[in-house]
Amino acid sequence: MKKIKLIMLPALMLFMLASCVSVRVVSDYDKEADFTAYKSYAFYKTGIDKAQISDLDKKRILRAIETEMGARGFVKSEQPDLLVSIFTKERERVDVYNNFGWGWGWGWGPGWGYWSPWMWGGPGWGGSNVSTRTEGSLYIDLIDAQSNDLVWQGRGVGTLNNIRNMEKKEQRIREFVFEILKEYPPNPMASN
Repeated sequence: MKKIKLIMLPALMLFMLASCVSVRVVSDYDKEADFTAYKSYAFYKTGIDKAQISDLDKKRILRAIETEMGARGFVKSEQPDLLVSIFTKERERVDVYNNFGWGWGWGWGPGWGYWSPWMWGGPGWGGSNVSTRTEGSLYIDLIDAQSNDLVWQGRGVGTLNNIRNMEKKEQRIREFVFEILKEYPPNPMASN
C-alpha cells in the first residue's frame, strides 16, 4: 500500500523526500584493537588532502569531526593516539517512477449522435517520472598513530543535493559526521 502512495506523488515531492532521508551508516573495525587506549587524535593531512571535495567542505567536515571527537572526550594533540582521515565518493542516482494505472471517468466526447459533455471517457495512464540526484559517501578513518594501521572506519551515505543555504549545508554535514561517529567506539556485543 505504501508503494502505491509513493508512486502517485509528483516527481518534485519524491525529490524532496529523497533529500530528507537520513544518512545510512556502516562501520567496520579491527577486533584486536584496544579502543579504550585511544584518548587523543590529530588529522592525517596526507589522507585529507586526497579527498575530492572543495576545501570549504573539507573545513566543514573537519570542524564537525572536532566537535564530535571532543564530545567523546578526545583531545587534539601533537602526539596523538589516533590519526583521523577522510575520503569521499559520489555517484549520480537515477530514479524512475512509473505512474501506470487506468480508470474511467466523465469527459467530453461523441455520444448519442452529437458531442456531449456527459459521456464516459476512455482509459488513460500516466507516464514515467525521472529524477537524478547526487549521492555521496563520506568515509572517516581512524588510524592507530603508533602502528599506522587502520583500526576503525565509518561510512555515511546520503544526499547533499547542492544546498545553497550555507547554514543548511553545514547542518547536513554535521548530521553526516554525527551519524558516522555515533558508531564509535565499536560495541562488539551489538554484533552478536
